[in-house]
Amino acid sequence: MSNVAGKSYAMNVITPVRSHLAWVNKVIFWTALKLPSTLKGLITLSLIHYARWVIIGKHQFPHLAPEQPKEALSYSYMLFFSNFNGSWDQYVDSFTFAIPSGLDMFWKWNIRYPKSVALTPFHKYIQYNQIETLHYYNGYPLATSNDVKSAKTVKDALIAFDQTAHEGTDATFLKRYHTLLRGLQHDLGDMYPTPIVSMSAYQVERRTRWHASQLQANPLKRGQQ
Repeated sequence: MSNVAGKSYAMNVITPVRSHLAWVNKVIFWTALKLPSTLKGLITLSLIHYARWVIIGKHQFPHLAPEQPKEALSYSYMLFFSNFNGSWDQYVDSFTFAIPSGLDMFWKWNIRYPKSVALTPFHKYIQYNQIETLHYYNGYPLATSNDVKSAKTVKDALIAFDQTAHEGTDATFLKRYHTLLRGLQHDLGDMYPTPIVSMSAYQVERRTRWHASQLQANPLKRGQQ
């Protein structure tokens, strides 16, 4: 699963939409951008790193070389990209519970869209149209979105504290330091790896353990190496 990197999951879903109705989706996207309150339930989900919907017309796909065969597509396509923490089921269910009407509004004109409720048909629709991520880089694989927010909070608080650290007596400093720690106690913590950071990392670790066990079982191989 190359679409997993640490605690994050990369989702790519490509669904066909009737070309003569693709403009409706664009109007809906524009409206959601101008009226963020329509996505309030989505914005408050802390597990989401990023989410974006894009419409590509049937004549807008790139033609990179003359020898590349030209495709005669019957539909335009809507691309949905998102990075999030947690499992696939948690994320899809959270979307459904947070903005069921919003999902139906975005995907309404897409071919064979079953609506977001009930959950089982919606799950099957997303699974059928999901494309495996071939490469997924995560700069902070051990961090969730809340970890990143907490780190920023701690950094800002420390910078503000440092600006007045040399003022007053030692007792005053200690009192303000304890106040700082109390204010940041919900943002201080360790980040631990998940059982499998990624499938590729897991395979490397598995092979390393196998080689170590072989060398331990047969010391002669160690001398030959």
